[in-house]
Amino acid sequence: MVNVAILCEGINDRKFIETLISDLGFSKNNANFYIFGGKSKFFELDNTKYRDLKLEIESGQIEKVFFILDADDVKNDIVYGGFENTQIALNKIIIELGLEAVSRTYIVCDPITKTGYLESFILSTIPETQKNCIEDFLKCSQFKSKENHKAILNRIYNIAYPKAPYNFEHHHFELLKIELTNLFK
Repeated sequence: MVNVAILCEGINDRKFIETLISDLGFSKNNANFYIFGGKSKFFELDNTKYRDLKLEIESGQIEKVFFILDADDVKNDIVYGGFENTQIALNKIIIELGLEAVSRTYIVCDPITKTGYLESFILSTIPETQKNCIEDFLKCSQFKSKENHKAILNRIYNIAYPKAPYNFEHHHFELLKIELTNLFK
């Protein structure tokens, strides 16, 4: 029986979360994923995904809800960008939806700078020399679009680390692992 809802921005986020869920020894089949297709859609109170989610909660199919979205950067979005703005806006929408009793949140970013997205978070878990190589390549290639930057970063990372794509033992994963473990218990 599905009793957990995980709300995320995109397909790559879902794949990453599913990989971590499996690594923790839980079944991804015990979660119903809601892919919003972008951060701004989380803040639309009338989003049909919220209506569907509330129906599943009312019917007893969903007992816990986990929101996971990117912090991004306040320089690019003064309303929803950055860790604090994201957390404030997310808390507000959770309250407006009446989901505070069943919801937990996790803002994905580089834990040091408190900016960025899933790829920034993953990059923060590799050795400094490899991280510098990837960042230098991205700077020198002069990719302007955030989506191109994210896709290229993701591709470089997966090519560089095909057998062990994520270092789940890195201390940056601890809080997320705790949140997911609590979600599935």
